Amino acid sequence: MSTTSPIRFIRRGQRMQLDHVAPDRTLLEVLREDLGATGTKEGCGEGDCGACTVVLGSVHDGRVRYEAVNACIRLAHSIDGMALWTVEDLTADPLIQPEASASPGDLHPVQQALVECHGTQCGFCTPGFAMSLFGMYQNHVCQGRPVTREMAVRELSGNLCRCTGYRPILDAAQSLPELPPMRVDEPELLQKLELLALDGQGLEADSTYKAPGTLAELLAARAAHPQAQVVAGCTDVGLWITKGHKRFAQVLDVTRAQELREVREQPDGLLTIGAAVTLTDAFAALVARWPQLARFAERFAGMPVRNSGTLGGNVANGSPIGDSMPLLIALGAQVELASTRGSRRLPLEELYTGYRINVMQPDELLAFIHVPPPVAGQQLAAYKVSKRFDDDISAVCLVLNLQVEDGTVAAARIGAGGVAATPARARATEAALVGQPWSQAAAERAAAALQAEFSPISDMRASGAYRRAVLGALLQRFWLETQGGPQPLSLDQLNAEVLA
Repeated sequence: MSTTSPIRFIRRGQRMQLDHVAPDRTLLEVLREDLGATGTKEGCGEGDCGACTVVLGSVHDGRVRYEAVNACIRLAHSIDGMALWTVEDLTADPLIQPEASASPGDLHPVQQALVECHGTQCGFCTPGFAMSLFGMYQNHVCQGRPVTREMAVRELSGNLCRCTGYRPILDAAQSLPELPPMRVDEPELLQKLELLALDGQGLEADSTYKAPGTLAELLAARAAHPQAQVVAGCTDVGLWITKGHKRFAQVLDVTRAQELREVREQPDGLLTIGAAVTLTDAFAALVARWPQLARFAERFAGMPVRNSGTLGGNVANGSPIGDSMPLLIALGAQVELASTRGSRRLPLEELYTGYRINVMQPDELLAFIHVPPPVAGQQLAAYKVSKRFDDDISAVCLVLNLQVEDGTVAAARIGAGGVAATPARARATEAALVGQPWSQAAAERAAAALQAEFSPISDMRASGAYRRAVLGALLQRFWLETQGGPQPLSLDQLNAEVLA
């Protein structure tokens, strides 16, 4: 008979254990209903507003990494083996050590900064802001790094406020290094997390929430339980629970398989990204190769979603408005599908056969994404058009990758999202470009070809006519930028203009 394995985590310096938690219960439900931690608020229930933000601590390269995540769509079992902080814990955790001049019970610097900068009015969103600030405080301020306005905008991108306005909250973020420090005692926490990991060995194997530690074990579990709901960061499946009211009797979590958590550079330059690598880490690896992707990467959802969601999950999900797929298609990425029978590779654009339908067999999982290295003469740009700059879904996503040799387009790959039932490759437009001089006339012909290639629908985000017009305009913009035309403003430049 299947059982539920316990959830073990560190909170307020103590080992905690929760038994008999259903595999599809969210962390927010457990916090509010089981632990009485009602400071963590339920807002949108879909990872958009950030009122439910908590911080998780896990061991990476011998240190603790602090990640702000959305508790409303995070499954409770996924925090097994980690440290957890809610807004109540900032003044109650004995591992958060103030300097000698501070008194027990003093506000944490993130709380004090919000008070002094008048960063709250109704207060509903404040716990989420405080926790995102706490993650930033531990990752940057405690490491001696200053908090710039751009950093604050980026790391608070997953938190929405309806009444206070963002200026005082950003002021609070920038004032953090000026306040008396209060740091987590990391050596003590690391010791507790290591003991917790040892304690977790040999847990109930026949659990309704399975999170195997190796790829071989994961594939065996997939073969034995093809009906189990596969999850990674749960930033999409979580909505099926909170909004669609779906129930899952059995869950298979891919994020504990060590092989899938790694980014590796192969001897031939191929970048291999495991399917369980978070969006934060996956985009960091891609931006290291293509720095021009930095702004695009920061606009992929908010930071709490990027901290939980995985690149493999976004690709396997197959949403036509998923932003990573047009990028990976344009980069020529291949996906590796694995099962106990073996593995196979195919170009990413061949993974999908229809709306959220793919070629994977019931016993297969998406294991790796392989991205070729940059090439000489490469012109690459990624564009996202949405109603809101941060934390929003694309109306159109377009990524263009041309290889220009001696003024002629030698190769072209174009990925598009939001314009078809699946993420798509614009093959007709590519054909219109290859072999042609890279000129304004060629760009205009390609823009017309791109508009003719897709017949996007009209929905709440944009009309079909608008989407077609945007496709053509973005290709024209790409031409201008490759010729040294105006470049997008940075967040610091945008803020300077707004505040001028």
